Amino acid sequence: MILHAIEAGTGRPIALLHGLFGSARNFGLVQRRLAATHRVIALDLRNHGVSPHAAAMDYPAMAADVIETLAARDALPAVLIGHSMGGKAAMRAALDRPEAVTALLVADIAPVPYPPHFAEIAAAMAAVPLRPGLTRAVADAALADAVPDPALRAFLLQNFVPGAGVDARPQWRIGLDEIIAALPVIGGWDAPEGARYPGPVLVLSGAESDYVLPEHRPAFRALFPACRFVSLRHAGHWLHADNPEGFIAVVEGFLRARAGTGG
Repeated sequence: MILHAIEAGTGRPIALLHGLFGSARNFGLVQRRLAATHRVIALDLRNHGVSPHAAAMDYPAMAADVIETLAARDALPAVLIGHSMGGKAAMRAALDRPEAVTALLVADIAPVPYPPHFAEIAAAMAAVPLRPGLTRAVADAALADAVPDPALRAFLLQNFVPGAGVDARPQWRIGLDEIIAALPVIGGWDAPEGARYPGPVLVLSGAESDYVLPEHRPAFRALFPACRFVSLRHAGHWLHADNPEGFIAVVEGFLRARAGTGG
């Protein structure tokens, strides 16, 4: 599947992969800053943003989408930077096609199964009555009980498209039905047997997040023997939004280290 992409800058290619319910635009500031020195391609993963919808949401399929899209843009090999679900897609792409990935930065996710954190949120989104005339404010109020955090509701409502006319129904831009059906797969993880990615890997976790724990490090090292671990202060799971300057500084340092090795 060819994914929708937002591209900026010139130089060695970097691909940015967002998390669940996100889109390429979530990396706007990061992309603008990195584009000063690199060709930066932010992707809408399948069933997200304005990319096509499909029933399959497993990581082999998402990883294949990423590689196919970058190949179509003559942007391989590339550095992959993935957050949460996008981090798992990036890890799978590196394991499946190591020659296509020059380096990997995994943001606040581990190569392990997780419980379905977002099942209640997805159900609340599906329960919003998409009737003609529904406004974003009313949709926000409908989500408030299940999603009490206003910032998280605002993030989710980036996917809400109001009706274009009085009689037009609003809709969710994302493939919400497909995502709900695939939540167990999205939360899961299954690495290809015997796979290893020998290239440089930075695991960047939010200091205030519990997604990447010390007990996850053996799982990382079994698949990514060259991995290093960094914790970002003043950041939770959405670390690139919580501490964007710190996130960008870490990414730029990682890229400078790669440039210094000639890779």
